[in-house]
This record gives sequence, C-alpha cells and structure tokens, in this order.
Amino acid sequence: MLPNRYDFREAEPRLARFWELNNVYGYDPAGLGQHFTIDTPPLTVSGQLHIGHCYSYTQADVIARYRRMRGDHVYYPMGFDDNGLATERFVEKTIKHKATEIGRDAFINACLELTQQTEGRFETLWRRLSLSVDWRYRYSSISHEARRVSQWSFIQLHRQGLTYTQVAPTPWCPECQTAIAQAEVNDASLPTRFSTIAFRLPGGGILPIATTRPELLPACVAIFVHPNDPRYRHLIGKTARIDSGAFSGSPELAVPILADELADPSRGSGAVMCCTFGDSTDVRWWHTHHLPLRAAIGRDGHMTGLAGSYAGLSVQQARRRILTYLEETGQIISEETIEHDVGTHERCGTPIEYLHTRQWFIRVLDQKERLLEAGRKIRWHPEHMSIRYEHWVENLQWDWCISRQRYFGVPFPAWICRACGETMPASLEQLPVDPQTTQPLVACACGSTEFEPEPDVMDTWATSSCTPMIIGHWIDDPAWFAQHFPASLRPQAHDIIRTWAFYTIVKSLYHTNDIPWREVMISGHGLSADRRKLSKSKEHNEVGPMEIMEKESADALRYWATTGRTGADSPLNLENIATGRRLVTKLWNATRFAE
Repeated sequence: MLPNRYDFREAEPRLARFWELNNVYGYDPAGLGQHFTIDTPPLTVSGQLHIGHCYSYTQADVIARYRRMRGDHVYYPMGFDDNGLATERFVEKTIKHKATEIGRDAFINACLELTQQTEGRFETLWRRLSLSVDWRYRYSSISHEARRVSQWSFIQLHRQGLTYTQVAPTPWCPECQTAIAQAEVNDASLPTRFSTIAFRLPGGGILPIATTRPELLPACVAIFVHPNDPRYRHLIGKTARIDSGAFSGSPELAVPILADELADPSRGSGAVMCCTFGDSTDVRWWHTHHLPLRAAIGRDGHMTGLAGSYAGLSVQQARRRILTYLEETGQIISEETIEHDVGTHERCGTPIEYLHTRQWFIRVLDQKERLLEAGRKIRWHPEHMSIRYEHWVENLQWDWCISRQRYFGVPFPAWICRACGETMPASLEQLPVDPQTTQPLVACACGSTEFEPEPDVMDTWATSSCTPMIIGHWIDDPAWFAQHFPASLRPQAHDIIRTWAFYTIVKSLYHTNDIPWREVMISGHGLSADRRKLSKSKEHNEVGPMEIMEKESADALRYWATTGRTGADSPLNLENIATGRRLVTKLWNATRFAE
C-alpha cells in the first residue's frame, strides 16, 4: 500500500537511487530494434546552473523518455564544455587572478581543478532533476578523447585545404586579448558622442567629418566620399589636413580624399574617415584601395606609440583627451549624443576592435550553398527556426576564425618549420598533443628538424562542433560511429544556432559529407520572473533550481519546463511550479484510490 501522503523529499531521491542501481536508463548498444541518439548540449563550465538550464534540458529529457516508451534504445550521453574563453573567465573570476599573472602551466592546472569540481556540482543537480542520462557516457571537451577528436578534425581539414593562416584584420576583444569569430560579436546600442570635425582643404575650405571614434584619428589613412555626391565630387584626389600635434608623431595629419560607393551621402556629413581599423567597412576600403596600415590601438586596448603623447591611454581616455584637444584648437564644428550600434564581445560585453594579427581560419564563405542545402535536409522544431540558420549563412562576411590567444583550450596540433615556414601537422599516434612540449616525429619536407610550436589554442566551438563525432567514437570505432551518426536529435537553444548548430554542420559536411543529425529541437530560454535572460557567469537574484526542487519538488520544476513551446522563451512562474506539485499529489491520491 502507498503511504497516505506523498512526500517528494523522500520519494524522489529514493527513486533516483533505484534507477541508478538498476541501470534503468542504461543504453544497450547491442539491443535489437531502433536506436535513438541524442547529441546533448555540453554545458559550458562558466558559473552556476540556473532555472533556464532546467527549462531547456528537461524538454530534451522528455524526448528521451518518450522514445524509450516507444521501445527505442536511447543513447543519451551528457557532456561538459570545459575549455575555452568562457571557462577561463570563470576561473580568473574565481581565483581572482588573470591567466597572465600566474603563468600558463599554473593557470591550466587551476582550470582543470575548478572545472572538475564544477562539473561534479552540475551532475548532482541533473541527477536531482531526474534527467534520464546514462552517466557512463559522460564526457568533457578537454578530455583526452575530445582533444584527440578535435585535433584530428583540424589535421583532416588542413590536409583538404580547408584551413589557412592569414595575417589580416580580425575582430579582437581587448578585454580577453584574443581574436574572436563573427558569430561571437553582438550588436549593442550605446550612448556615444557624435562629433563633427573640421578637416582643412587646399585653398582654405573646410571638410566636415562626423565620427564617434576620434581616438582613431592617429590611424586615419583616407577620407571617402561617394563618387556621385555633388558636394564633394570636385575634392576627389585632393588632400585634407587636421592639426594633430597632441595625438600623433607629427604636427599635422594629411590624408587623401578618395571615392567609393560605400560612402553614404545621407550619413553624417557624407564624408567619412577610413581608419585602420574602426569597422568592417574600413577593412574593405583598406584592402580594395591598397591603403597603408596604421595601428593606433594595441592588443590590450591601449593606444600605441602612433598616438604620440597619448600612447598608453585606454581607448576611452584617448577619446576624451583627443576631443578636448580638438575643442581647444577650434577643430570641432558640432557635437551631439546619439545611440550608436557597436559590436561587442558576447562573452564580456567589451566593444571589439579590428586588429591586424595572424590567425587560423576554416573556409566557409565559398561553401554557402552547400551549407544552406544541408540545413534544408534537417527537420527543424519549430520549423521557422531554420530561417535563423539560413539568414546567418547568407549574411556571413568572414571565414571561421578558430585561433585564440589564450591558455586553456585544445592546442593546434602543429609546428612551423623554422627553415621554410611550412606548417607541420602532428601524426595521429601523437594525439592529443601539446606542441609546446612535444616535437614532430619526422623532419619537414625541406629536411629541417627545427620547429616553432603553434602558440595558440583552438576556439572552444572548434571542439564542441565535433560532439556528434565525440559521442560517436569517430576515430577509434567505425561500427559505433555508423550506428550513431547522423545522430537522431540535436536539442539546443535558439541563441546558438549561429554557433553550435552552424559549426557542427560545417564540420560534419567537411568530414563525412553528411548532416550531423536528422532533427534539431530548438528550445527557448527559461527567463527570470521579469523576463530577463539568465546567465551562468552573471549575478542574478532568481531563486536557484536546487532551492525550488527542495521546496516544490523536481517534478514540479519539470512541469513548468514542459508547459513551454519549442523555440519560445518562458518566464519563471512559481505558481505554475506549485500547480505541478499539486498535480503530482493528485496523481498519487488517484493511485491510492485505485489500489
């Protein structure tokens, strides 16, 4: 007989122990019938889990349980994405030291220790939430196996000519001091001073230039106007000047006035500075018109020696000082405060720069049609989310930058020959390899045995994009891989369609000429009660999932998560959770009555 009252605090832990002891959710790879493989999102180890994670991961768990009820053998592993910039920032915040302050080896050890502790807490929470994961297949993106797959993926792409290095303007985060990919740049609208500056023309005239970035004046290499703008057509080919004694190495800055159709006559004064580099348009003009390179901002976000007496100042400090100088010398025509769209790094919110650096890239721009076709072979839930994927592919402007100037990540498995400059990839038997501590097994094709290790690590997405191959044992078990690839389902949130979904499709196409999964289920976000997106790495005042489960039960929290629609955000609703608890009690009482 069932007890008179249902006590979830006793029942849920007891049932969880029963499930574990009896391997209720264990996957049987030899089982007859249909197998269903879930490419579960590996949680980024960057803070503490919140109710938003419970919202989306419960929805995936519902599918796993449903497929088992249908008789499928469900392969439902769980991973942790524990390398890369998000984890590094979490560790730096926790130990209260920057990576550069304690050195590479000590910082990597701190990362390994902290991520292991954090992943243990994550697993405890998931078990309490009753996710029906087979924990025997838990993995992490910094594990031996994952690093091996990620490095082998790079080597294979390199052999196919799908990777390349290039010294070129690249989006750069001055706070994290690393290159970032286009997908990691968010748009933010920030209040900004919009200043119109007076450049002098031959003969004594004035050319007004409106800018939000006066600190880039030391890097100004040209002024562009539209070729059909009647106000400025007669100035094309002439030179404009401005007094620059305080912020450059010379008393005067002189630049040519050039024509280009990208100059918008309706924006500002219609004449625009080209600086190396303020945005992607500057990059295009610099490349198209073969302009000189003047780097006024360094990797740390401070002004270089090009800024004269302002060298060493932060961007914001230099901006204020240069505006003050221009005002005192009578070179500002007007000023106003506007809301200005700025590209920011999604990890830290810092406005990005475009710096001329050496980076590794994976080719994607010449594969757009193939990538679009692959997306159309996948069944999307909800269907309209496929449009987000297509819009992202269609509007790509950069190849995928995969190198990061950080410590805790998967190293590039390669060396550079000191004699001829060729890249020497590692061999399969060396993987995973750290080129900082290991040498190639053979000499370079030129005969040299002197090598320089690749100094960078790979973007974390370069590894997490391999999750179907990691859980599919791509390198070592062809039979297992054939059974689990393509995966049956990828559950993930809508905000990482442009990253995790896109990059995984890229890797799968390049390595297997196939899609990575047959279906993708897009979840929304579980929001705070006031409809804000929660973040592991940022402070918030919402009650935590463990507290909710101790008060209302895991089933009650799961009930709230299942009331949301795929792809739709849902704010935390404590009354809805309480309704879930009461529903379980009603089911208990109904069962007692049936007894």
